[in-house]
Amino acid sequence: MSALPEPTDGLGPWRQYLCRACGLVYDEGEGDLDGGLPPGTRFEDIPEDWVCPVCGVSKADFEPYAGPRVAPVAVAPSVRPRRAGLVIVGAGIAGWNVAEAIRALDGAVPVTLVSACAGDAYHKPELSVAMGRGLTPERLVKETGHEKAARLGVRLMAQTFAVGLDPARRRLRTTRGTVPFTRLVLAQGAAPVLPACLPPDLCWRINSLDAWRALHGALKPASRIAILGAGMVGCELADDLARAGHAVTLLDRTALPLGAVLPETAARRLAARFAQAGIGFFGGVEVRGLSRADGALALETSAGTFAADQVVSAIGLATESRLARTAGLAFAGGIAVDPATLQTSAPGIHALGDCVSIAGAPCRFIEPIARQAQVIAHALLDMPCAPYAHVTPVIRLKTRALPLVIEGEMTGEGDWRVLRDDAEHLEMERWRGGTRLARLAA
Repeated sequence: MSALPEPTDGLGPWRQYLCRACGLVYDEGEGDLDGGLPPGTRFEDIPEDWVCPVCGVSKADFEPYAGPRVAPVAVAPSVRPRRAGLVIVGAGIAGWNVAEAIRALDGAVPVTLVSACAGDAYHKPELSVAMGRGLTPERLVKETGHEKAARLGVRLMAQTFAVGLDPARRRLRTTRGTVPFTRLVLAQGAAPVLPACLPPDLCWRINSLDAWRALHGALKPASRIAILGAGMVGCELADDLARAGHAVTLLDRTALPLGAVLPETAARRLAARFAQAGIGFFGGVEVRGLSRADGALALETSAGTFAADQVVSAIGLATESRLARTAGLAFAGGIAVDPATLQTSAPGIHALGDCVSIAGAPCRFIEPIARQAQVIAHALLDMPCAPYAHVTPVIRLKTRALPLVIEGEMTGEGDWRVLRDDAEHLEMERWRGGTRLARLAA
C-alpha cells in the first residue's frame, strides 16, 4: 500500500515498477527512504545513479508493473462462506502472487490461503542483505497476513499445516480440519537442507522471515558465525553478516566460493574479495559434527574444529515430497508440472515457485513467479492466457564484496573466455562452438 494518498500532480495514480532481477516492486507513493527517495517520487524523477535497494541493479532494470490495486473489503475474510472455492497452500511470494492475480481477474470467487506461518508479506531476497543495513524484522514486513487477506478478500488460515491431499475427492486435510476445493495451488516453497550429522536445534536454516527473526534476536555484537555452504545464499549471508560487524567463517566442499557455478577466474576473485572483507573462507571441507560446550559451539570438520556462537546451514534447498507423494502427484526433485500450464499430474491442481520442477529441474528463482502466477490464475478461472515459457533468469549475487551478474547457462559444455580482467572489472563469456551460452560481469 502506498504511503501517500492519491496524488494531485495531474500525472495519474501512483505507479509501480518491477525489478526484473529480484522482483522488488518500487511504488512511487512509498518511495525508497533508505535510498534517498521520499514518498511521492515519480519513477522518471529518480536519479540515474539510484540502485535497487535489494540487489543493486540500476533504474534501467525496472519495468512498469501492472500489479493489482484491490480496494479494501468491508467484510472480514473470516466470515466469508466456507463453500468450496480456490485454495492456495503457502503464503510466501508465490502464494500471495497467485491470490493477487486471481483478485485482479475476479473479485468474488472464494479464495482460501493456507499458511504454516502468520502469512506476513515481505520481500524474501531482503533476508540476505538486511543485517548489514540494520533492518529489523518489523521493517521487513510490508503488510501483515491479516491486513493483506482483508485487502484482497481472502480467507487466511494462518499457523495451519497441510497434512494430506485427496485429488479425487478434492479435499485438503489440514491441522485445522478438512478444506474442500474446486481447484488447488501448491506454493509451499522448499526447505533448507541440514546435514545428517548436525543437530537441528544447534544449527540455523534461514529461508523465511520467522527463521531470520529468530537468528536476529539471538545474535550478540561481534558474534562468531560459521556458515556451511558457499552457494548463492551462503555467500550473501556471509557478506551481510560480516558487514553487520560479526566474525564470519564460510565453509564449503568445493575449493572456492560458488565453485560449482562460477569459472575459476571469477571464483578466485570472489574469494579474494571475501578475504579483504574479513570473511574467512575454507574450501574442500567436510562437516562431521556439531556440539555445545561451555556456552559455545564446536563445529567438527575435516579441516579441524571451529568455535562459533552461531552456525548456519546454507547447503541448499529441497522440496518436501510427503504431501505430493501421498496425493500421487508426479515428483522429480520437486512437484512436476507441465512447462506450459504449470498443472501437476492431477487435473485441477497447479504448482509454482520453489516447490516445482520443470523438465526435471527445480525452478528456484523469484523473477519467474509473477508470470507463473498469471498463467495459473487464468487457468483457475478458465480464462485464456498465453502459455508459460520458462527461460533462465538473470541472476545477481548481492554481495557488496563482489556483486556478480550472471546471464545464461553457467554450467555444462563450453569454454570460458576472459574479455576483461583488471582491478575494477571482470567480464567473461561462455561459448560452445559459435554460440554464446552465458555472460558474467563483476
